[in-house]
Amino acid sequence: MKLGMEKIPHHWIEEIINLAGERIVVVDREGIILYINAAYCEFLGTTVEKAIGKPVQDVIENSRMHIVAKTGQKELAALQPINGSDMIANRYPLIIDGELVGAVGTVMFRNPEDWMEYKNKIQHLVEEVKYYKTKAEKDVKSKYYFSNLIGNSPSFTAVKKLAERVSSSQSAVLLLGESGTGKELFASAIHNNSTRASFPFVPINCASIPEHLLESELFGYDDGAFTGAKKGGKKGHFQRANRGTIFLDEIGDMPLAMQSKLLRVLQEREILPVGGQKSIAVDVRIIAATHRNLEKMVEEGTFRQDLYYRLNVIKIEIPPLRERNGDVELIAINLLEKLERKFYRKGIKLSTEVVERLNQHKWQGNIRELENVLERSINVLDGDTIELAHLPLYLRDYEAVIIPEKSNENESVNIADMPVQSLKETLAQVEKQAILNALSVTNGNKQEAARLLEIGKTRFYEKCKIHDIY
Repeated sequence: MKLGMEKIPHHWIEEIINLAGERIVVVDREGIILYINAAYCEFLGTTVEKAIGKPVQDVIENSRMHIVAKTGQKELAALQPINGSDMIANRYPLIIDGELVGAVGTVMFRNPEDWMEYKNKIQHLVEEVKYYKTKAEKDVKSKYYFSNLIGNSPSFTAVKKLAERVSSSQSAVLLLGESGTGKELFASAIHNNSTRASFPFVPINCASIPEHLLESELFGYDDGAFTGAKKGGKKGHFQRANRGTIFLDEIGDMPLAMQSKLLRVLQEREILPVGGQKSIAVDVRIIAATHRNLEKMVEEGTFRQDLYYRLNVIKIEIPPLRERNGDVELIAINLLEKLERKFYRKGIKLSTEVVERLNQHKWQGNIRELENVLERSINVLDGDTIELAHLPLYLRDYEAVIIPEKSNENESVNIADMPVQSLKETLAQVEKQAILNALSVTNGNKQEAARLLEIGKTRFYEKCKIHDIY
């Protein structure tokens, strides 16, 4: 059946072939060229008249068309050297009425440069798809288990056992601990060890979402709720976490107005999208975390007491790294294995001196600081052993900043050799050094540094400006 092909003039069909295939060749079962278009001949440095009727291997360098015409096996995106360049070709068996009668070949790209040009055009689209795919998977999938929580110190082991014991419960959990102690890892492990493990785990950083967007991010919004709202509305994080777990990190930074709305969700187990008229039932387990002192915030009136009691059903206090005797080396080795995969390295070790120095340090940034230190060290590492010289400056010069411990209350540190200057200048120097140390610990992350120093972001930026820290 021709399906209307008879209505298309013959010279039209040839032009259609030229436009669709750009460079095309057709051979019979013996590999004799029956058709080849002018564009292909121009590329080969011949003419249609000279090519027609000849064996394809005599016209096209390194051709496999005659082989495909015999085997009936297609060859797609095959590299084919021609005229000193590698073109990319497709070769198809030509089957008519169930019989193999020949083969058709097309040139996709004349050379690798053409392929790269095409790839560059679509690369940004591919990367965008990958980004959103990864983000979606990360948002709804919990990837850490209790086996990922490394440490044998008594304080850490006790906390880990408590978290495992309560993971099967449906009650709210409040994780307390300094920045970088692994609160999200604990939350993830609790979720994966619970009856909700097969449902979403949705982590939310309350401090990173602008206040005016927090309600719509958590509870979603209806169609036309505000100017610029997505048509058809949008689901909030609570809906996405339905039947699973929602992890509210940095809950201490949540504004009071939002605290009231969150309390209602915990009490009623339903949400009201922004601009919505009807409440939506949700079944989620709440795991909240903060590095702040919520009890003190309750006393100061910056955190709702009723919300605190709702969240504080099961309280788990994660110890800082400096209180986990013997765990630093274990964690460092585990982090090195992770970083080896990132840097495509193998067999990286820590020298004895480095292990000793890591054990001496107080780790204000905890595990996050330790990981930053190791990553920095690998970046400047030539061999396979991290030495003192590879550590950041503030760890290399550790002896210079150690303050001798007092043997009793009446003994004081000898400051006779220190230069005398005004109290204002002394405090300014100490403040600047504290900011620099915090920035070093957080790899330049000013928001994280402000948290370590327990001051607001605005105040932190003002102090950086005063001390010419950029």
